[in-house]
Amino acid sequence: MPAPTRAEHREARALALLRELGAGHLDHPGGTLLAHLERVHARLGAWGARPALRLAGLCHAVYGTDGFATALLPVGRRAELAVVIGAEAEEIVCFYAACDRAASYPTLAADAPAGAAGAADNEAVSSVAPAFRDRFTGHVHSPDRQSLRDFAELSAANELDLAGIDPAFRAAHGPGLLSLFTRMRGLLTEPAWRDCQAVLGGPAP
Repeated sequence: MPAPTRAEHREARALALLRELGAGHLDHPGGTLLAHLERVHARLGAWGARPALRLAGLCHAVYGTDGFATALLPVGRRAELAVVIGAEAEEIVCFYAACDRAASYPTLAADAPAGAAGAADNEAVSSVAPAFRDRFTGHVHSPDRQSLRDFAELSAANELDLAGIDPAFRAAHGPGLLSLFTRMRGLLTEPAWRDCQAVLGGPAP
């Protein structure tokens, strides 16, 4: 039997940490928070996401989010998560958790017209810079393009899981989410965008 890869080792450690922190006992649409995190991780994998982004998907709610207030770890203990999943994945988790959605969503896709996903990171595709407000610190900044792509992909995986498993959530939020991800189209991979259309674009079940 081949030895586990680094990503597989980190996934196993991350699952152990999530269980230790009680994710398997927290209610969440579709069952438990842990089940949701595992589905988001699997969805990102199906889209071909790199290991760091998949790990971030598995742990994306560890610090809580603007849409899920319960934190498994305070953001002041970031080093504890980083040692388990790696610095790159932890940075994605923290970025995702820190997003003040009401303040940030209207501008995050401002420089991402459809078809711009392959643009160079430093390419100016719009005169309007995205403004990201950190809900932990209140700081507003313009993220780099890779951070925006990771955020968009993780956001889509998270919201599509909720929409796919909870008809009431889809009915209430589906149109708004489809509008959001249409604006973010240039930041999403093709598999993610096709999934957005499949889950959010058709008639409600």
